[in-house]
Amino acid sequence: MEKNIVLAVLFLYLFSTCHAIWINLPVSGTKCVSEEIQNNVVVLADYIVLPTDRSNQPTLSVKVTSPYGNNIHHNENVTVGNFAFTTSESGNYLACFWVVQNHGGGNVSMNLDWKIGVAAKDWDSVARKEKIEGVELELRKLEGSVEAIHENLIRLKDREAGMRTVSESTNARVAWFSFMSLGICIAVSVLQLWHLKRYFQKEKLI
Repeated sequence: MEKNIVLAVLFLYLFSTCHAIWINLPVSGTKCVSEEIQNNVVVLADYIVLPTDRSNQPTLSVKVTSPYGNNIHHNENVTVGNFAFTTSESGNYLACFWVVQNHGGGNVSMNLDWKIGVAAKDWDSVARKEKIEGVELELRKLEGSVEAIHENLIRLKDREAGMRTVSESTNARVAWFSFMSLGICIAVSVLQLWHLKRYFQKEKLI
């Protein structure tokens, strides 16, 4: 059972760190792809516009920004390109695309190959440098994936602990506020009874 769970987690992790997606861009407007990435992670991406026919080659512009809005990559009026960077901030990284020129009209199709972390590592260079190949290379890739999963699980555990702390603190504040509200209600009720008693005594009703 544990083996199946580990394999499932590994598959999900690898799937989430290597995206090859098709995007249909409208003639006007912008489409964006976002990915939540941690600090100090390598990111590689290639993008290419798919021509509608031989006589028409649409062009697009692309802009990649960090979670704090810093410009990482900006390219204008291109049909193909790529970007590579190592993250310096944790959060959602945004890649936005928009059509610059399309004489044929209609939507423009493009392909984006987005790789993160282990998937973005140059394993060919590693194999040449360390003189490994075949099964040994695949085991190195698997080892890197397991390490990445372990780091991701630790990060999720830390996030869960932080959320639990916030939840407990919120519950404590709510409980304190409830007791304080109850105390105020009791005090107001006592004051009302005291005031009514004095009023009735003054009017000699009791």
